[in-house]
Amino acid sequence: METTAPAQYLPGDYLPIVIQFAAALGFVVFSMVVTHLIGPKRKSQVKNASWECGIESKGDARTPISIKYFLIAILFVLFDVEVIFLYPWAVNFRALGIDGFIWMLLFMGLLLTGFYYVIRKGVLKWE
Repeated sequence: METTAPAQYLPGDYLPIVIQFAAALGFVVFSMVVTHLIGPKRKSQVKNASWECGIESKGDARTPISIKYFLIAILFVLFDVEVIFLYPWAVNFRALGIDGFIWMLLFMGLLLTGFYYVIRKGVLKWE
């Protein structure tokens, strides 16, 4: 029986990745510097005023915001990220077989249990 050693990667094998990263970073820095240098520099009282969607601001920007807003935003991100895990499973559905199907049922069960808990606690009720 012959055993083959796993392929050893040399630092030079990562050179294309480093070059691509450097090119992307260089493009961003170049774009930022050039637009700053050649962009218009006209300052006025109207241009420096705060605007929200074309409507003049009223009141203080530091008014308290309900915690419900942040809870719903965090829950949206949480459940949205969990749904992302469904895509690789769906692509490899047949290759994973019955074992993968059972693991996904467990994942979905835990996800729906968390969603049921959120609904029962009334977090999604906007008042």
